[in-house]
Amino acid sequence: MLSDAQLSDWDRDGYLVLPDFVDPSDCDALREHVMGLLRDSEMQDGGLTVFDTNAQSHAQDEYFLTSGDTVRWFLEDGAVVDGELTRTLELAVNKLGHAMHDLDPHFDRFSRTPELAALAADLGFVQPRLLQSMYIFKQPGIGGEVTCHCDHTFLWTEPQSVVGFWFAIEDATLQNGCLWLAPGHHRTPARTRFRLTAPGARGTTTDVLDPEPWPTDDLVPMPVDRGTLIVLHGTLPHWSAPNTSPVSRHAYTLHLIDAQADYLPDNWLQRGPDMPLRGF
Repeated sequence: MLSDAQLSDWDRDGYLVLPDFVDPSDCDALREHVMGLLRDSEMQDGGLTVFDTNAQSHAQDEYFLTSGDTVRWFLEDGAVVDGELTRTLELAVNKLGHAMHDLDPHFDRFSRTPELAALAADLGFVQPRLLQSMYIFKQPGIGGEVTCHCDHTFLWTEPQSVVGFWFAIEDATLQNGCLWLAPGHHRTPARTRFRLTAPGARGTTTDVLDPEPWPTDDLVPMPVDRGTLIVLHGTLPHWSAPNTSPVSRHAYTLHLIDAQADYLPDNWLQRGPDMPLRGF
C-alpha cells in the first residue's frame, strides 16, 4: 500500500496525505446516510450535550462518558441558547460518536476495507483494533475550533500505538476549517493526558505532563479534496480553526490501536464486555 518514500515521509513528518483514497461517491453515500440518521425521530431523544474542546463542557457529562460502545450525537456550542436549539439538528450537531464502525453497517463497510487493512499493516500494526469513530460536521458559521492536541492524550496505550485515519467527506479548505499539522513534532511526548479520575469512575481529569504549549507557529494547513485520507501519528499535534464560512466541512475519523499495547483502564473511552474491540 505504501511506498518506501511514503514510509520515509511518515517517519519524518508523522503524517501522510493520500488523495483519492476513497471514491467520492462513497463519501457522498456516507454523508447521506448520516443526514438520514439525524432526520430519524429517535435521534431527537438525547440530551443537549455540547462538545467544545475549549470549554471542555462535555468532559464530566455521563452522556459523553458512556458513549464508547454506542452511537450518540453532540452539539455545537453556537447552536444552543438557554438550553434550546437555535437551528435544526442537521445544522446544529458537532459530531456523532463513538462506535458507529461496530454498530452501523454503513460505517462498518466504510471502515473495514482491504485497503485500510493493508495500510495499517504497512504502518506496523500487528493486531489492529478499531477503537473509536467520529463523524465531524464543522457546521457552516458555527463549526467550533478544535484546540491543538495529539490523539495519544485521549486514547492512551503503553507503548503508544494510536493512529488516526481522517477522511475528508467534503472538501476541506482554509475557509471552512481544514486540519493544520505540526510536521515532525510527533517525536516529542504527549504533553497532557485526559483520563478518568479512577478506573470505572465517571469524572475526568487532565494530567499536565509538560506545561510547554504546543508549537503552534509550526502548524501547516492541509486543504484537501473529498476522498482524501490523512493519516495521523498518535503524538502528532494538530488543530483546526472555527468554520466561519457558509460551507460545511464534514469528515470521518477512525482511531486504531494495537492489541499488543496496553489500553489503560482509566482511559475515558471504555466499552462493556459484550462489545470487544475488533480489527478489519
